[in-house]
Amino acid sequence: MSSIEMSGDGATVAVHTRSTTYALHIDAAAGSLRPVHWGSRLDLAAARALPARPSAHTDTFEAPWEAAEDYPAQGSRRFGAAALGGWFPDGSADCELTVVDQRVDGDQLTVMLTDTRQPLAVDLHYRPVAGTDVIERWAVLHHTGDAGIIDLHRYDAGAWCVPPRDDYRISHVTGAWSAEGLVHRTALPVAETHFTSRRGVTGHHANPWVMVDDGTAREEHGEVWSMALAHSGSWRITASRSHAGRCAVLGGAGHEGVRHRLGPGEAFTTPVFAGLYTGGGFGAASRGWHAYQRGHVVPHASELRPVLYNSWEATTFDVTQEGQLALARLAADLGAELFVVDDGWFGARTSDRAGLGDWTPNPHRFRDGLGPVAEEIRGLGMGFGIWVEPEMTNPDSDLYRTHPDWVHHTPGHRRTELRNQLVLDFGRADVREWAWQWLDGLVRDTGAALLKWDFNRPITEAAQDAWTGHARGVYAVVDRLRAAHPQLRIESCAGGGGRVDLGIMARTDQFWTSDNTDAVDRLTIQHGHTQLYAPRSMVAWVTDSPNPLTERVVPLPFRFHVAMTGTLGIGGDLTTWDTGELANARRLVAQYKDIRPVVQHGELYRLRDPRETVSAVQYLHGDRVVVFIFQVGAQFAAPLRSLPLAGLDPTATYRDDDTGDVYGGATLAGPGLPVRLPGGDYASALVRLTRLRT
Repeated sequence: MSSIEMSGDGATVAVHTRSTTYALHIDAAAGSLRPVHWGSRLDLAAARALPARPSAHTDTFEAPWEAAEDYPAQGSRRFGAAALGGWFPDGSADCELTVVDQRVDGDQLTVMLTDTRQPLAVDLHYRPVAGTDVIERWAVLHHTGDAGIIDLHRYDAGAWCVPPRDDYRISHVTGAWSAEGLVHRTALPVAETHFTSRRGVTGHHANPWVMVDDGTAREEHGEVWSMALAHSGSWRITASRSHAGRCAVLGGAGHEGVRHRLGPGEAFTTPVFAGLYTGGGFGAASRGWHAYQRGHVVPHASELRPVLYNSWEATTFDVTQEGQLALARLAADLGAELFVVDDGWFGARTSDRAGLGDWTPNPHRFRDGLGPVAEEIRGLGMGFGIWVEPEMTNPDSDLYRTHPDWVHHTPGHRRTELRNQLVLDFGRADVREWAWQWLDGLVRDTGAALLKWDFNRPITEAAQDAWTGHARGVYAVVDRLRAAHPQLRIESCAGGGGRVDLGIMARTDQFWTSDNTDAVDRLTIQHGHTQLYAPRSMVAWVTDSPNPLTERVVPLPFRFHVAMTGTLGIGGDLTTWDTGELANARRLVAQYKDIRPVVQHGELYRLRDPRETVSAVQYLHGDRVVVFIFQVGAQFAAPLRSLPLAGLDPTATYRDDDTGDVYGGATLAGPGLPVRLPGGDYASALVRLTRLRT
């Protein structure tokens, strides 16, 4: 059970999770919170006896508490990375915080600080999440004066201080459009290392999480400290390693050069910057985050996500009522449960040059609107879904001609068009109201079960508050829409995986992981996604071969098996598939429905990295085990003949659902599961095991 203990004098606090403790000493006079432990479970008495961690030596040039404070503010003798910084109404920049109170309310700790000279108060919040090892942290910044502006250039949620170790390594992901999620594990230099998005959206190029270890952790062993930011606008994470051997990771909204202005009586609440410690390696860290998301972040997490069909790669902008229904009949025959009409259904949208913003069905393509199409799709036994891009407009649209002032822009400057479109300012109440009105009408008119909400370019030429405020405006519209339509589910998309984070995850049901549907590339992309995000959130399509992006030719079973490791979708042009391919697809969809509870609700073990000759992932849920094995390139006399599994009961017995073979748990964990792959390149296998109960 998660809980918080505080000493009688309020000087020591121990924040307990399911199996870990985060302990800190509070120096009220210095306005400093100094962590003394983040690791395995520790009681309050032991935490109180631990010393704080100042620099090993002191001199007049260094900061004694660099990378050793929970909320370092700029000023005085602090020269390292600051969680809080800005300019006050009198023009000064130094903060002099002091702790005025700390209290525990249930499972939440709040530490209240105030500046001794300036009209600023800061409330620091800590919340251990029940049943997990995640601690959520955020800050609320208050302007307590009656005049002037506090101009903040740094307004983080806090700093996570990693215990002293001989060395530090940092894990993170990089990427690009259609190449998201490349995992890096690199030595952390003695410096400040910055990870950021300056795009007004989470981004394909990076993602707002990091993991820190001492350089010795592996997939299933070793200490790992991980941190993740719940924010969908511009963001920044700074990993600081000092000469004195300390490490801290700070995180918050915004990026350098972006300020947040606080007026009298105003407050700013930072995004949550959550942390998790494990002694079980990167795999245990991932499983900890996945459990947290399933239990506390994702809406309707107990649901099974449906098998969907999406029409984009089959038709692109050539969308017609007849064509969509022809695809729908084929998709229903395969076992699809949701049919999504993608871009091209509205306005003058026959290409990406026009129509965005004019959200009425194209009368030449849908004679009687979308209602009859939605009804026919439901008559086929599928839910109706539809693509939208509410935050965008084309200059060639009635909306832009009527409201050119609604887009992000700098007066007197050129408006940068990307993909022939501009970004609407969701920080404006009138824009949010317009979006709400047509989205509400669309859902009501069609009975839509799912909106695929896209965002196909970053923000440019924006005002100061837009880099974080735009995302909050999107949250407001999505929250209102879901409250009005409890049956509605939403897929987050931003040209693929450009808006994947814990902030949007709390408001949507799944992510479109990447616009790249090549099965081989997807192995790496999905490996990176699951470092932090649960497999159920990861939508993956089976599309045509050759792949439309890479032109790679890959057999249908391999394409299906890769997509079946997340939430399965189909996106190929089914009218071109032969009877054998359709029959094979029907069989594989049925197999996925059998294993779906294990994949979507189970624990993930990444058995072998996709950069190896043979890669594998395993899912464990209750008595069932699912294993996928992939070999991209055939090799003569390849060495892998068996695959050790993870997380099994060594005393139990497991039966292969397809072959009837029986294995002991100790055998599967030790010598391993026999690997049987078909010959040739792009070989794959699905193994289903069930624990036998006597």
